[in-house]
Amino acid sequence: MLDASSLQDAYRALLDAAATVAGADDPGPTPPDGEWNADEILAHVSLVSAATIAAVAGIAAGANTTYDNRIALDTWTIRHTITRAGGNAGLRDRIRGQLAALCALAASAALSDAELGTLVPARLLSHDSLLVDQPMPLRDIVTGLAEAELPGHTRQLLALLPERAMTEAAR
Repeated sequence: MLDASSLQDAYRALLDAAATVAGADDPGPTPPDGEWNADEILAHVSLVSAATIAAVAGIAAGANTTYDNRIALDTWTIRHTITRAGGNAGLRDRIRGQLAALCALAASAALSDAELGTLVPARLLSHDSLLVDQPMPLRDIVTGLAEAELPGHTRQLLALLPERAMTEAAR
């Protein structure tokens, strides 16, 4: 069984940052070229979360599975996800549901320690750079979400706030 507290904390911090950005009185700085706005960040997180849920569910079902984040980087897929979710509020609701699903699968008796140790062929990219192209234990995929992916996108969201709002959010 996996301890879900760090996963829950990372998702909550991301969702709090997203709500703060969405509720800011004045728009934040435009993201630099090649960077995402808040909706695009949330759509990406939703797609990564869905891929993680699929990998966890696959292992729980005894199926062979892979983990590949390339679709979560695709511009068309990100825009389509924003539209299908209904924008920012819908994306935040979707991510909350994905958190619940992921915790129900990965942090319960649904998976044994041996299943969490299952090697999953993984391919992870970031900014067109290959980060991982080798099998990873399922546990590391889930903990990587909590320890690196979600905190990185939380910082990315907060960077979109005007300086005044960022100071208030840090309090």
